[in-house]
Amino acid sequence: MRLAELGHQATQSTISRDLEELGLARVHDADGVRYVLPDAASATPSSARLRRLLTEFSVAFVRTDVGLIVRTPPGAANVLAESIDRAGLANVAGTIAGDNTILVVGREGIGATAIDNTLTDIMEANDG
Repeated sequence: MRLAELGHQATQSTISRDLEELGLARVHDADGVRYVLPDAASATPSSARLRRLLTEFSVAFVRTDVGLIVRTPPGAANVLAESIDRAGLANVAGTIAGDNTILVVGREGIGATAIDNTLTDIMEANDG
């Protein structure tokens, strides 16, 4: 199993439970099996879900001239980037994700600091 090769211990039941909690759907396509956010009713994730994904998967934020780089554990960037895109954040034009890195690009006139502040505010929000 790839996780074991990367030094992570996890059981199949733990992984399945985590995937379900994240709301991911298993799909088969030309590239094989992968997990995606379903297109149905959850076009915009709840703020609680985005906060949970940011808290769990964002390892570091790095400000650049072109946007904010978000570092994640291997394999987590696509899930987090999709959630950021679906959130419809006013400051964010979109994301580009690799395996463990996301480039979050701001709308016109919005820099990395504003994007950093937006994502940090979401992570620190309290629904209480």
